[in-house]
Amino acid sequence: MANITLKNNPISTSGNLPNIGEQAKNFSLIGKDLKEVTLNDFNGERIVMNIFPSVDTGICAISVKTFNEKAANLKDTKVLCISRDLPFAQNRFCGVENIENVLTLSDFANGSFGKDYGLTIMDGALANLHSRCIVVLDESHKIIHTEQVGEITSEPNYETALAVLS
Repeated sequence: MANITLKNNPISTSGNLPNIGEQAKNFSLIGKDLKEVTLNDFNGERIVMNIFPSVDTGICAISVKTFNEKAANLKDTKVLCISRDLPFAQNRFCGVENIENVLTLSDFANGSFGKDYGLTIMDGALANLHSRCIVVLDESHKIIHTEQVGEITSEPNYETALAVLS
């Protein structure tokens, strides 16, 4: 279990992020068209998973916008922005903000992605949402970088996450 904070108040997650070198667990998330999207849909592609509580909060929105900018220059890489927001909210946000280079995916149905990856917030005001994390996978979907952001209101380290792809 990771011990993180929300505005300096301690909270915990359901577990720890997977270890670097492990094979990423398959997942089933919901895309903007309300269809299932799995890790297997990205065979042969590198993946950056930008995971966060809700696109309707400031730092989460910044992370999606920042990765949208950076994703335009990434070769053979997909950026997945994953939250428990409904696909309708994710689509609204992407439309308003002209987000076109990342894929938003929802874990709203049962939170299985958050549970499988050990990042579900267990207590506090954001209980049952996802903690702020980055998980980067190589083309064979082995984990090559993880970051559990210690303070939910802080941004992830974009440069470190993307540096493992060069």
